[in-house]
Amino acid sequence: MLSIVSRAPRLFLLTLLSGLLLVMLCPPWVAAQLGKPEGLYYKSWAIIIGVENYLLAPKIPGAIDDAKALAQSFRQLGFDEVVELYDKDVSFRRLQQTLSDFLPRKVGRHDRLVLYFVGHAGMTQDLDGKELGYLVPWDAQIGNVSKSITFEQLKEFSRRSASKHTLLLVNAAVRGWEVSMAQPLSLEGRLAPEDDTERRAVQLLTAGDKGESLSQENGKSVFVQMLVNGLSGMADGNKNGWLMASEVGSYVAKQVLERSKGAQHPLFAQLEGDGDTVLIEGRKAAFVAGAGPRSQAEQRQAAKTQYEQAFALLQTGKLAEEALERLNKALEYDPTFGDAYVLKSYVLLEVIPNLDAALSAAKLAVQYAPKNPDSQYTLGLIHEKRGQYAEAERAMQAALVVNPNYVDVYFSLGILYADEMKDQAKSVEAFTRYLELGGSHARARAAVAQQISPVAPAAPSKP
Repeated sequence: MLSIVSRAPRLFLLTLLSGLLLVMLCPPWVAAQLGKPEGLYYKSWAIIIGVENYLLAPKIPGAIDDAKALAQSFRQLGFDEVVELYDKDVSFRRLQQTLSDFLPRKVGRHDRLVLYFVGHAGMTQDLDGKELGYLVPWDAQIGNVSKSITFEQLKEFSRRSASKHTLLLVNAAVRGWEVSMAQPLSLEGRLAPEDDTERRAVQLLTAGDKGESLSQENGKSVFVQMLVNGLSGMADGNKNGWLMASEVGSYVAKQVLERSKGAQHPLFAQLEGDGDTVLIEGRKAAFVAGAGPRSQAEQRQAAKTQYEQAFALLQTGKLAEEALERLNKALEYDPTFGDAYVLKSYVLLEVIPNLDAALSAAKLAVQYAPKNPDSQYTLGLIHEKRGQYAEAERAMQAALVVNPNYVDVYFSLGILYADEMKDQAKSVEAFTRYLELGGSHARARAAVAQQISPVAPAAPSKP
């Protein structure tokens, strides 16, 4: 569950939509869209760098084959320039020249750039003791940072690069660049991702965390295999036809973690900007003005898209009215979309108060999302605010039937019993269960402590 806002004194958690199962074959409409996104980029660059046969460091078997497979994926995606540099062509001097001179001169501000590196990597510390990652060129030794490409140099390169969107793919287990990790929920499901492509983005995906061994299957990198699968369209989790770098990052991280049985943790991060690199441009025809989704499947997808946009808007703490409009649009597409009713009832309860409308939405949420405990929980909170305390209790208890360990419901019941229904015994019982499940609110602790250690009556004074 993901909290949108904190309620005081209650916390309100919403259940996210369950993720769609990934299909094993690329849908035909995805395959038809492979190619250069129209109008989004002037030119697309993929720089594929691989070192297998090091001059001074251990060999990395299969590295070049993996790199070539990835290069082919970008050709299939319609990238204009796919530059491949292997072994001796990845000397320290050549790599420096590529990053500091060639790419800054060639890549324009309306271009997209993908830079892939496979080879040895290492970790060191800067003068302040902070971890600093580095990539080892063909003619460098592991540990020789002076002849390696540090993440600080990559950072400087990303600043100098004029590209609209830059995606760095590092097939190595490394970290050491101060980054802000990507948000768990983005606008990947938006109807028109091209509207946000003017926003700059520098994104990073590494094969694993520092010190981890990188998994292989049949002599091939699992990271690259999953990356190739993702780029074919399989990473388009919401199936809207738009393949974004953030989707690829999520897909690869999940798949590699499963394939490695938890031993390898790819890292995806947003290094600069709040944009998102487009890798496959989806269909526009079904969503252009005046041409809404037609089939039932398209209507459900459009509803999900509007819901995710509303959720993302609420997470920012802004544009609540727009979020409500998108929820209403989602329900126009799919009047049985239970989770949309849950979120709508929450908005009308906490963000744009309208208790009558909130109650109507909550009742529909209970009807169409009976397995979502938030439907009953929200209904209970609405009844409480309307002064209908018995109905509030019944709804919250119904939420606990769906999820007996829903910690926040117990806290809300504790407050309801104590403040409104004046039943201290039930209040302490609810607070106790809340604390047992890991809750830590001071009021709950105080209520339980007072019950356990009541204040002793004062001794009678002597005459």
